[in-house]
Amino acid sequence: MSAAASPDSGGLLFVCMGNICRSPTAEGVMRVLLERKAPQLCVRLDSAGTHGYHIGAAPDPRSQAAALRRGFDISTLRARRLEPADFQSFDHILVMDQRNLTDARAVAPAGYTTHLQLLLDYAPRQPMREVPDPYYGEPGDFEQVLDLSLAAAHGLLLHLQRSREA
Repeated sequence: MSAAASPDSGGLLFVCMGNICRSPTAEGVMRVLLERKAPQLCVRLDSAGTHGYHIGAAPDPRSQAAALRRGFDISTLRARRLEPADFQSFDHILVMDQRNLTDARAVAPAGYTTHLQLLLDYAPRQPMREVPDPYYGEPGDFEQVLDLSLAAAHGLLLHLQRSREA
């Protein structure tokens, strides 16, 4: 999706299957959290999908509406597919579920050093370990994606701040 230039970080890439629901939501949440709570951190953000179903498409209208109700505008983001080059371009690739983790590993070049992990690894108090796909679900499922993205974004921000201090 969209990436902001960053002099200080290889950045964060959020990954789901089609890059129209979960990963753009997580990117949008993280972008706003960084702007509000840590504007001094220059972190490049982007999102991608493990499948190319929706390349060039805006996020799902239901994701956009749920995000906008909470102050996150993701309307300008566009879907793209995860590429091997992403493993050299980003410090952290954060996936939504185990299937995306498996699919991302299949794309990864040999010897990559990117931290590839589940997004909810940064929300250790959250009992769920995967962000469920809301695409075939109810409106509340899109709200749940926002809740989980927020929980992880707060933990991720803390991690970035601690890493910068080290």
